[in-house]
Amino acid sequence: MCKQELLTLIEQKRMELIQVAMKSGLNSSVAIRYSQELDALLNEYNRTFIQKVQTQ
Repeated sequence: MCKQELLTLIEQKRMELIQVAMKSGLNSSVAIRYSQELDALLNEYNRTFIQKVQTQ
């Protein structure tokens, strides 16, 4: 997955999380699941793009 695709997915998931949290609350099971999915995307971004830059 290219950098821009991953950034787009991160932003989409962030917006979904905000919408769900506003509707159902931060402690709802859906908000927690979206938060975990966002975390996974952010971790992937960091592993793929951030750490490579730091090691060069």
